Amino acid sequence: MFQIDLVERCKANDRKAQLKLYKQYCDAMFYVALGLLKNNDDAEDVVQESFIKAFQKIEQYSGEVTFGAWLKRIVINRSLDFIKAKKEIRVEMDETHLKIVEDEDWSVPDAVTVHEVKNKMDELPEKYKYVVRLFLVEGYDHSEIAQILNLSESACRTRLLRGKGYLRALLK
Repeated sequence: MFQIDLVERCKANDRKAQLKLYKQYCDAMFYVALGLLKNNDDAEDVVQESFIKAFQKIEQYSGEVTFGAWLKRIVINRSLDFIKAKKEIRVEMDETHLKIVEDEDWSVPDAVTVHEVKNKMDELPEKYKYVVRLFLVEGYDHSEIAQILNLSESACRTRLLRGKGYLRALLK
């Protein structure tokens, strides 16, 4: 059965089609949430909430992107909402006046493993961690990250540049 057929059946509130889509995407979405939340229980909760929201809002799915990409955006947004809800104090720095210098060099020493890079990303200050993770791991561009995190594109670029600097320092 084609994915678009499953989605259309889900729009008609077909529970079997919903279960089939759930089984198809639940593991991948769990790892997306886990990458941001770092806690299995929290990731499971966010994934369940994301699927519920997706099935409630499935009429809004237009088919412009794959269902998986649409669902992934929901999971990331729910994960970030969860993080914001857990955090008690949030201090924002106004970065609109900062000059952005692009640096596309993401190279690290050959001895550094992907696992080490991911572990060091978790040590980044929170305001940089999510921008770096969404860019490097999830593959979003600056405009998408800015939209997801409710930032200006210039703030997103600045945070990515600074996060990369922090990451380089941590990897040394």
